[in-house]
Amino acid sequence: MKVQNPDMVAITITPEASLGAHKASLGLTFYTSQNAPRKYNHGTFIGQHRWWNPSVSSGCKVVFVPFKNGKPRKQENFLTGFVADMEKKQLYGRPVGVAVANDGSLLVADDISDKIWRISTLPK
Repeated sequence: MKVQNPDMVAITITPEASLGAHKASLGLTFYTSQNAPRKYNHGTFIGQHRWWNPSVSSGCKVVFVPFKNGKPRKQENFLTGFVADMEKKQLYGRPVGVAVANDGSLLVADDISDKIWRISTLPK
C-alpha cells in the first residue's frame, strides 16, 4: 500500500489507550476526589453511549480507566446493566455525560430516561 502523505505518517502519535470499536465515548471526567477507594483516585470515568448500529452489542455503560505512573491502563466496566433486551432493542438508559459532585459521588447523565444517576458509594 502506497502511503499518500509520508510526512503526516511520520508525525502521527499512537494513542495511549484504546476504548474499543462500536462505542461512542461521549463524556469523560478525571476523578480527583479523595472520597472514594484509592483505586479510583486520578483515574478517568467515561460514559459510553451505545453505538448507532443496533446489531452490535456494544457500549451503553460507564467504564473506568485507571492510570499508573501517568499512563492509562486497561479499561474496566464500572456501571453496566443499561441493556434491557438486545433482541427487542430495548434499553433502560444510555450514559452520556459523567461528572464528579462536590461530595465525591459520580454523576451520570442518561439521555433515554432523562435522569442523572448518582453513585455515592464506589465499590472497593
